[in-house]
Amino acid sequence: MSLLPILELPHPRLRNVAGALDAERIATPQFQRLLDDMFETMYTAPGIGLAATQVDVHERFMVIDVTEARDQPLVFINPVIHRRTEQLREHQEGCLSIPGIYADVTRADGIQVEALDRHGKTFVLEVDDLLATCIQHEVDHLDGKLFIDYLSPLKRDRALKKYEKLQKSRDS
Repeated sequence: MSLLPILELPHPRLRNVAGALDAERIATPQFQRLLDDMFETMYTAPGIGLAATQVDVHERFMVIDVTEARDQPLVFINPVIHRRTEQLREHQEGCLSIPGIYADVTRADGIQVEALDRHGKTFVLEVDDLLATCIQHEVDHLDGKLFIDYLSPLKRDRALKKYEKLQKSRDS
């Protein structure tokens, strides 16, 4: 396995919309290695979710593990959120593509998502709380959206200015 470079803001390809995968691609050893590399990259970063777009692969899949023990890895290929609860929840979100920036984002507390697993088998999950937030966040990446897009213009400007300062201090 190997670590993959994670695209960071303001990289324009973070705004690309990912294309669907077909069964032939999923079955390849190269794709299975890519999934393993994405998990290693996510765990090392450290993060709880990573969309393919973030590693400059513009295909519709993501990896997630919200457990403390990092022992429940989930793969979502061609994910579709079919239902969102009316009940909302605010979570503080961060992003591996915008390191060091965190903000409260309001999303549906519960969702129903359908996807393919790493072997191409269809599954449906009904989840809530942190896992629901994480799935919505990663699906947004596949749609070319970032969590800062949900912030008010004032909060987004503040977050971007803070990010610029962090980048300058990191680069010096």
